[in-house]
Amino acid sequence: MADQKPPARLDRRAFLGRSAAASGALLAGSILARTPLAGAVSPAGPSSTPSLPVLGANRVRSGRPLLANGIQAGDVSGDAAVLWARSDRSARLLVDWSTTYTMDDAQPLPPLAVGPDTDFTGKLVVSGLPQGQRVFYRVVVEDLVDPSLRSAPEIGSFATPPAGDEDVSFAFTGDCAGQGWGINPEWGGMRCFETIRRQEPDFFLHSGDTIYADGPLLPEVELPDGTIWHNLVTPEKSKVCETLDEYRGAFRYNLLDENVRRLNAEVPILTQWDDHEVLNNWYPGEVVNLPAYQIENRVDVLAARARQAFFEYFPIRPGCDETGRVYRKISYGPNLDVFMLDMRQYRGPNSPNLQTEPGPDTAFLGATQVAWLKEGLRASTATWKVIAADMPIGVHVPDGTDGNNPNFPGGQGPGWWEAVANGDGGPPKGRELEMADLLSAIKRMGIRNVVWFTADVHYTAAHYYDPAEAVFTDFDPFWEFVGGPVNAGTFGPNPLDPTFGPQLKFVKAPPEGPANLAPSAGYQFFGVATLDGATKALTVKLMDVAGATLYEVELPPAD
Repeated sequence: MADQKPPARLDRRAFLGRSAAASGALLAGSILARTPLAGAVSPAGPSSTPSLPVLGANRVRSGRPLLANGIQAGDVSGDAAVLWARSDRSARLLVDWSTTYTMDDAQPLPPLAVGPDTDFTGKLVVSGLPQGQRVFYRVVVEDLVDPSLRSAPEIGSFATPPAGDEDVSFAFTGDCAGQGWGINPEWGGMRCFETIRRQEPDFFLHSGDTIYADGPLLPEVELPDGTIWHNLVTPEKSKVCETLDEYRGAFRYNLLDENVRRLNAEVPILTQWDDHEVLNNWYPGEVVNLPAYQIENRVDVLAARARQAFFEYFPIRPGCDETGRVYRKISYGPNLDVFMLDMRQYRGPNSPNLQTEPGPDTAFLGATQVAWLKEGLRASTATWKVIAADMPIGVHVPDGTDGNNPNFPGGQGPGWWEAVANGDGGPPKGRELEMADLLSAIKRMGIRNVVWFTADVHYTAAHYYDPAEAVFTDFDPFWEFVGGPVNAGTFGPNPLDPTFGPQLKFVKAPPEGPANLAPSAGYQFFGVATLDGATKALTVKLMDVAGATLYEVELPPAD
């Protein structure tokens, strides 16, 4: 039986369906037979972060340690992946992996000690993985002082990239726990994550706003029909985040949801950030002019704390957290390269965005990242080059609507812009200058099959950028797909700026009038992209929380 390897989909379902019942047997597995590390250090004691009163997921206990927030895999590329877990105390993470759900051929990774310096989170890299295979991994936490105290194991799995022309699929969305809508157990929690899991994607692209550090939750919110939305609320989600512990707590909050943890255990994540990991519409050098920020109002300080928590709580490849660099390339087989962008920490200040000459104030990706992206696209031999952007290109995204714009106290004044588009509708100006240069370079270098995926605007849409309909015409046509929100308020749709000729092929947003609709209204969205290994066509579906396909288009590869 151990030598039989059923297809990857069946392998995952069969294993995960029996994993809970098998936990007792797994305790006797190879991972628990290791000799404890010599030179164990004393535990650092309980976390200074307040314990969670509802589920108690982070409470330090006197008995055996706990895997406090599930497990995750991420940045799966080539023959390597990053594995993540969090203990409830200073401990060792013991991890092994196998290509069979019985774990008969389990291979151990070096133990990893975790402590309060990383909020008891740890990441390990597993390499030398077989291609085109579902890999299973098992995580156990071992107490530093008493190695006989070990947690129950948790099991996860992920699909490795194919070596050849097999099909590949990925889901994409963004915007989680925002606008006052958190985990409502009565509604089934963050249900859209479960809908995504059921699509069985090979990986999950989270395009930013992974948390809402600036969005406190209330225990109850009255809905338009008079019913009550009940949020789980933790201390860190009851105020805006200012301290490192508060940012960490905001990331932990999403991991209280069983839908999120279940998806994490089965589908590897590729994640980037946008503004709400720190503060709405932030840019470097900004000073916050909002009364809620009593401890710290320097955005650069807040961003540094948020960035540390972001890297602690996601399985992002090593090296990124040391440099603070979020942008990176993920190759998932010979036909797909994913370029993860960072449209946040290299930008110039938000402004009217009408500068006529490029300079520091018109930066959006920044010169270094633009050069990296151009070279990466030029060198890519993949059929499809996916650009994962945390904001759309041609959608109006204004700043100044929430009072944090110093030029418009109270958020009443128009004229400042948060994204690329500037509402001018004419030749490129401001941040559009950088985008025009990038799009022209893609055309000039003859790069084909570039498609953009994004979130941020809290509705779903498909845009076709057509130079024949644009003011600026020096680029090849391309598609941009918008997902989200996955569990946040729904808004929109926003106007399109004609500078780059975006044509609206599909949109689903709230009916005219209502805004900030709760997840229970049904306007929660994601997408699934499937690359056909035989034809190399890329089919993109936009879907809703119920799993209904709202729009579908097949993109044939260009020669």
